[in-house]
Amino acid sequence: MSVKSPPGGGFAVSAPLVIIGAGAAGLCAALAAHEAGVETVVLERDSMPRGSTALSAGLIPAAGTRFQKLLGIADSPALFATDLKRKAHDEADPAIVDLIAREAGPTIEWLTDRYGLPFSVVHDFDYPGHSVRRMHGLPTRSGAELIDRLRQAAEEAAIPIIVDAIATALYAGAERFVRGVEITRPDGGRDWLGCRALVLACNGYGGAPDLVARYIPEMNGALYFGHPGNRGDAVLWGQALGAKLLHMSGYQGHGSVAHPHGILVTWAAIMEGGFQVNESGVRFSDESLGYSEQAAVVLAQPGGVAFDIFDERIAAIARQFEDFRQAEASGAVIEAPTIEQLAKRLNLPASALAQSFAEVEQAKHAGARDRFGRSFAGVAPLSPPFKAVKVTGTLFHTQGGVAVDEQARVMSAQGLQLPNLFAAGGAAAGISGSRASGYLSGNGLLTATVLGRIGGLSAAALVKSFDAP
Repeated sequence: MSVKSPPGGGFAVSAPLVIIGAGAAGLCAALAAHEAGVETVVLERDSMPRGSTALSAGLIPAAGTRFQKLLGIADSPALFATDLKRKAHDEADPAIVDLIAREAGPTIEWLTDRYGLPFSVVHDFDYPGHSVRRMHGLPTRSGAELIDRLRQAAEEAAIPIIVDAIATALYAGAERFVRGVEITRPDGGRDWLGCRALVLACNGYGGAPDLVARYIPEMNGALYFGHPGNRGDAVLWGQALGAKLLHMSGYQGHGSVAHPHGILVTWAAIMEGGFQVNESGVRFSDESLGYSEQAAVVLAQPGGVAFDIFDERIAAIARQFEDFRQAEASGAVIEAPTIEQLAKRLNLPASALAQSFAEVEQAKHAGARDRFGRSFAGVAPLSPPFKAVKVTGTLFHTQGGVAVDEQARVMSAQGLQLPNLFAAGGAAAGISGSRASGYLSGNGLLTATVLGRIGGLSAAALVKSFDAP
């Protein structure tokens, strides 16, 4: 990936606004720009828009929505912002956090009212770090449904999405004004597309092992659960253009991906009263801190694996997620009528697993914190039949990226706006700070959709200003 000088003869084909990446961020940007009346072209490296969005659970946290109010959930952007800042250890830019917390609800309702996305609140369990239930998802609770509906909305709006189009270079002059994009096709052929503004929505660098090793050494060699095309293009282009890089060591991990099946197992299996043990049948942490930081904790266990232990009541909650249903269909979920038989099926020491189970159940009975500090007050006991899944820790997506302002404009290392460059989603620095523990559930799609919409509107406004008298 490189930045080249613009061709002397200009570009034979141009679009006012070009967006690189047709994930949630890119498609929200395209829809917003189209509404603003600016012609937009989206470049997608794959033959069909999928990306990391399709691999997620498709959940977006938002505060004060009508969907929460229908369930009697009292929430506000201010409370949401407080949760975001606390989880990120106050490392994230407070102005950006406040903006995203304020605009998340309107973004959810915009997607519903304008494009018919049928959001509802996940109302039957709590996500770690959120003060109230504010996670919004589509009926299947899957990112695949989210990206398909966004793509359909873009197609119905007649927004061109050019697929099999890998952006391999940007063209910019000494003033750092991006003039166009070089596109490489799967057969090696190349095209060139000029632009007046550019939105980077091409995610982060989780698929670039060299960048992961440099910035996130604890996840070097870990299973990567994102799109392999997330090669750090935005970071490399940003560096070449003098952009500020921010929180490059931040990332979202997950401590519960079925192994070796490679299927996400919802953290509801833990938060509703389940727990994790290692290959010795022994608990090793406070699992309720968050699934992101749990990734490295699980990977530090013998063999880099753990076992989620839960029951049929919890499984019934988890079945609202398509991923969990797939895990059951694949045979990843093991069942037994007793803890002793479950240990036998998992090839775990029966006495150790029974002791771990008894420890958790005693904490629930006493309404107390366990030796790791996890609170089990008000949590229901586990009852037969018991369930288990062998899991590993994974890297989902990176949270560091190019710094942006409240218009989603990319900022230089000197704190100035780059002339016509915008970023959203994984391409932009997130609001999780510099550590995995700073990731609040849903932060990835939160910044993708909200900053995507803001970036599309801001880029459209800039393009229109060029023609203003």
